[in-house]
Amino acid sequence: MSKALIVYATRSNQTLKIAELIAEGLRMGGMEVELKNASDIKGPEALGGYDAYLFGSATYHGEMMPSMKQLLFLAEKADLEGKCGGSFGSFGWSGEAPPRIYETMKHIFKMNMAGDCLRLKTALLDGAVPMAQGYGKDLAKLAE
Repeated sequence: MSKALIVYATRSNQTLKIAELIAEGLRMGGMEVELKNASDIKGPEALGGYDAYLFGSATYHGEMMPSMKQLLFLAEKADLEGKCGGSFGSFGWSGEAPPRIYETMKHIFKMNMAGDCLRLKTALLDGAVPMAQGYGKDLAKLAE
């Protein structure tokens, strides 16, 4: 069974809730899933052994959370080239974090990215559940 790692950085737990919905979609697509807080990843070796990676962060004052920035520096050393990837995040106003993460994964890490990034204001938004689960299902198909 293929394995996916979802790493999130959250401010008000909305990004965590979105990560959990994406995880449900990945499981529906037949993948085993592990969720980790970005601040718990201490080195690039912690990113090894997965077939797909999803990185997500809340946007706060136009920026991704500091722990996600740190994770991206570590991930650059983890040899993720060619792996399946996706990015996501919650935001209150502007939502810059998910596309910045996506572009880093695609162009710097050279990952095989699913569609576009997933940006949601909240996991409670009408339609958020099927959107997030669908994003997970799409990534599971890409990782087959």
